[in-house]
Amino acid sequence: MQGDREPALSALQNEILEAVATGVPFSEVADTLCRRAEELAPGISCTIAAVDAEGLIHPVAGPSLPRSYGEAIDGLLIGPDVGSCGSAAYLGTPVEVTDIDSDYRWQSYKGLVLPLGLKACWSSPIKTSEGSVVGTFAFYYREPRGPNAMERQLVDTCVHVCSIAMERNEISRRMQHLAYHDQLTGLSNRYAFDEAIAKNMAATSQNFGLLMLDIDNMKEVNDGMGHTVGDGMICEVGRRLSSVGEDITVYRLGGDEFAAICHGCADSSALETYAESLLRQMERPYECDGNTIRLQITIGGVLGNTDGISANVLRQNADLALYHAKQTARGEYIQFHPRLRTSIQCRTEQIALLAQALDENRVFAHYQPIICIRRAKIVGVEALARIRTKEGEILSAGAFAMGLTDSKNAYRLTNCMLDHVACAMRGWMDEGLELRHVAINLSTVDFQRGNLEERLCAPFEARDVPLHHLLIEVTENVLMDQDVASQITRLRAKGLQIALDDFGTGFASLSHLKDFPLNYIKIDKSFVDNLLSDKACSAIVEALISIARKIQFGVIAEGIETAEQAARLLEIGCPLAQGYHYARPVDLESMTTLLHSFDGTSRASIDGADNLRLMA
Repeated sequence: MQGDREPALSALQNEILEAVATGVPFSEVADTLCRRAEELAPGISCTIAAVDAEGLIHPVAGPSLPRSYGEAIDGLLIGPDVGSCGSAAYLGTPVEVTDIDSDYRWQSYKGLVLPLGLKACWSSPIKTSEGSVVGTFAFYYREPRGPNAMERQLVDTCVHVCSIAMERNEISRRMQHLAYHDQLTGLSNRYAFDEAIAKNMAATSQNFGLLMLDIDNMKEVNDGMGHTVGDGMICEVGRRLSSVGEDITVYRLGGDEFAAICHGCADSSALETYAESLLRQMERPYECDGNTIRLQITIGGVLGNTDGISANVLRQNADLALYHAKQTARGEYIQFHPRLRTSIQCRTEQIALLAQALDENRVFAHYQPIICIRRAKIVGVEALARIRTKEGEILSAGAFAMGLTDSKNAYRLTNCMLDHVACAMRGWMDEGLELRHVAINLSTVDFQRGNLEERLCAPFEARDVPLHHLLIEVTENVLMDQDVASQITRLRAKGLQIALDDFGTGFASLSHLKDFPLNYIKIDKSFVDNLLSDKACSAIVEALISIARKIQFGVIAEGIETAEQAARLLEIGCPLAQGYHYARPVDLESMTTLLHSFDGTSRASIDGADNLRLMA
């Protein structure tokens, strides 16, 4: 008999190990092992169960027992009196129960097996090579008894190969998890995302939305606080995004980029609601290693099976929406629209246009006069960037404004304009022309590079032009940044003048004026346009002029196009103005001629300003 058993056991072992080596799923391996064991030991019922890290039992195979039995014991916590399998897993040693009806370990569970005709149970723990219990292998008998010698040998073989199979299965499971999950956040990764998008696109009747998300200012956090804080911020954003609800699945695609699939999302309104719920998750500050960080994400969205005919097109359109949002609405949500493709293409072309013009020294300045309304005298100029094409055409800023959304272009353009205005101011001074200042516009980018003071001062100092002749214009949304405000305070201390551009169109309120380090406010053209037709608008402008006078700010009205507007501004006490009524922006030579013509030596009047306009 011994000789007969060994070839059978060897065949069983080889069959199971071959199945494991070829990647057969563990559930199938376990089922085959139970069936072969039952063939070799007639009359017994064989089961294999897994035990998870929390000590819960999960049936894997039991081909001769009803499914209801496995369902009844699934999730039981192992313990010293939890049947044969629960006790064996808990103790780490085999447990032989020769009479289920009378054994204390089965008192709470015998009602599950006695009706099936099972009278005894022998269970052995399945352990890893490190000795951890990961499962149980059990024989059930239909008469009260324990195992015989052949069955003991059979079970030894089965437990051994089962241990190998379960360890291999766990390795495969971990590899699968690593392949489809991000190691930093634990979220599903790009591979899982690609499969999920393809699956959702294939199910044409299934509604879903896709949101692409970026963490804003990630580079600044990494550079200023270190990558440990940056990694912590990424994890925190991931946790907050994944806490929104079960109908949103969040993926980390890499770096600071995330994606969220919104299940059951049927229209734009629902997609916007999902996006807003994710944005709200970022409202609470994040505390990390003594740092308080304001979390901000930008989102672009698409509707599945509406905004793309394939998974790749859908993803591209979502990226376009995100890209557009980051350029125009950071910290907000924008949904894809086909016109965004045109916008993105236009931006790309303008970036290249401006970059090439800067490389080839085809960027120069036009100057628009700033007029003292009462005396019709030019007291300052604003420098405006222009490009001369290779064909000789002059392009105004509107033709390359989107090129300034590239931070490198914006930085280079400011440097170029500073050189032009410093040189122009030096020339006008040498010719004895009186001019208070020349104005130049700065953007957020100029304040973010960290060397603004040096960049502003160097070209003026190199040409021996006093810094009080330079007027920096910034918009309200730029000045609202506390860091920008502190930089401007330092610049004012060096003698530079500051103007708040387009006042009334941004975020600032009248209460902020007392806090801003300003010399001038520029009243936006939208107020001037309605000055004569809207009593409320006229009252607002008059009030602004009065307030500015009392807090000793200069006032410049922008966009004056008619003599009537100029007369009304003079009537309500506006001191300075600029606009097409007086002169369009002109090149350096023309501006020099204008300065000579209206240098204050002749008696000035509004008619004189009209002559200036005609001459320009």
